[in-house]
Amino acid sequence: MEILWCILIGIVAGWLAGQIMKGGGYGLIGDLVVGLIGGLIGGILFGSFGVYAPGTLGQIVIATVGAIVLVALLRLIKRGA
Repeated sequence: MEILWCILIGIVAGWLAGQIMKGGGYGLIGDLVVGLIGGLIGGILFGSFGVYAPGTLGQIVIATVGAIVLVALLRLIKRGA
């Protein structure tokens, strides 16, 4: 059941990051991947500062921030190539 929650949070976070970053999103699978990787990035970033957000909403916020960082990095790399 926890894997299902991670997938759902990843989809939501990836979609939110696409909306915030003024993109059209990456489709269901793309949003899932961006959200899951963003969750890892967000967890590392927030954890390194000692900031933790409990609950599902907190997990979505952390994953979304991480996904935004990921999308920004991907766009910088794409511009440079």
